[in-house]
Amino acid sequence: MAVVERLVQSPSDTIWEVLGDGWLYPVWVVGASRMREVDDSWPAVGAELHHSVGAWPALLDDTTQVLECEPGTHLLLTARGWPMGEARVDIRLAPEGTATRVRLEEDAVSGPGALVPRPLRSPGIAWRNTETLRRLAFLAERRR
Repeated sequence: MAVVERLVQSPSDTIWEVLGDGWLYPVWVVGASRMREVDDSWPAVGAELHHSVGAWPALLDDTTQVLECEPGTHLLLTARGWPMGEARVDIRLAPEGTATRVRLEEDAVSGPGALVPRPLRSPGIAWRNTETLRRLAFLAERRR
């Protein structure tokens, strides 16, 4: 799995508010371009975000589903992005004083993306997720 971490200068409950607002997903997730629908129960287990990836006019509609949720501390997601496949995304929040360490682990679990050897796919995922955490931090730090 590709793992990235960032110390966000914001309390974990503020970061959780951003994660819990499914309509913000394309603002902080690199590659997501628009939201089509957010299940009312988001981010409860089984809830889905209905999003699109890519750039107009080449948009692909797909979903992200919650597999595990520990409110305020942990989200485990299956992010679909066909035709590339599916990825498992594990987000963990750990308070550190007035800040929060956000850890994001991701790896391809099915489809063509999973056929790429891990040493070749992990750097690209880590690069993308470094920017994803930067965007998440901007949103959370501006809410204080």
